[in-house]
Amino acid sequence: MAGMCCGISVGETEPTSPVEPAARTARRRRMELRQLKFIPEMAESRIKRRKIVDDELPPPQEVARECHSASENCFPQSVLKTAAEQEEAVEDQLDNLAKFGVTSVCGRRRDMEDAVSIRPSFTGKDHFYGVFDGHGCSHVAAKCKERMHAIIKEEIESREGEEWKDAMAKSFTRMDTEVGERLTEKVRTSSCRCELQTPQCDAVGSTAVVAVVTPQKIIVSNCGDSRAVLCRNGVAIPLSSDHKPDRPDELSRIEEAGGRVIYWDGPRVLGVLAMSRAIGDNYLKPYVIPNPEVTVMDRSSDDECLILASDGLWDVISNETAVSVARMCLNNAEKPPSPPRSPGSDAVVTLGGESSDKACSDASILLTKLALARHSTDNVSVVVVDLRRK
Repeated sequence: MAGMCCGISVGETEPTSPVEPAARTARRRRMELRQLKFIPEMAESRIKRRKIVDDELPPPQEVARECHSASENCFPQSVLKTAAEQEEAVEDQLDNLAKFGVTSVCGRRRDMEDAVSIRPSFTGKDHFYGVFDGHGCSHVAAKCKERMHAIIKEEIESREGEEWKDAMAKSFTRMDTEVGERLTEKVRTSSCRCELQTPQCDAVGSTAVVAVVTPQKIIVSNCGDSRAVLCRNGVAIPLSSDHKPDRPDELSRIEEAGGRVIYWDGPRVLGVLAMSRAIGDNYLKPYVIPNPEVTVMDRSSDDECLILASDGLWDVISNETAVSVARMCLNNAEKPPSPPRSPGSDAVVTLGGESSDKACSDASILLTKLALARHSTDNVSVVVVDLRRK
């Protein structure tokens, strides 16, 4: 039986729960408070975030129309294609810019008989460069400057595909015919001195080295002893071969036609002309012919520049030296500008000709000055074309 002891009931026990340590009880209570505190905040945050995203997304049918699968780009393909075409068009336009420099001087000759023709984009994306070294008088070279690019354009457009060799050969033949007709009609300027030499004015002609630069190819056509040289990765590559009378194949051709090569201050056809091919020179046909040699070369990312010049340069400067000088000028153009020079050092500007690029102009001027310093006795005409890609 239960009893009382000191006011406290004893003998009977009440069911009680087990006693927990105070530290564990406190930690449990803290965790319950954290759950009660954070769960409502997280739920509220998720509700707000879902509401914002749902407001920004387009209707389901619009998304389904533009993106058919998770791997596809959500931009319309027409927009992507247009952007790619625009980028390609910009690159083509930058690559298609004609960057050149021209210098042409009389030098130590009494008369200027050279002529230079530059026709950027003469067939759209193709550029035309020509150097014509006249002899006997200047009007054949001047006629070539006026008409050669137009004839080549007509021949190219009249053919299907890129039949460059046939087009160039036909163009030079047509140019020679036009020159002959002009001489027959005796159409001369008042300053033409060739009529004082022969009544028919047929002892006149001109060399011709022509380059057509397309986005994919370089086509060089040469008739005479002017020359074209390509700089590719620092190496000089001749794109033409001088037509000299003592060249073995040319000597054989002249002799088979009944002519002779006489050495008079160098090898000359019949002792007169120091080249075996030229436009004009009717009095030396069939020994001197207008047929060109054509070189077609694919362009490369290693191409740096193209040099066309009359023999006034090549008589005193090698291909390797010309390429080194031109390459130096082009590379220096990429460096920061140098301090201003003294006033007297700008006299070289008087040699400058037509140009679209300062580095190419500097190269053509420097090559001309070097030829004159090495005592070239002929007219000097130099064209430098920058072939480097963007």
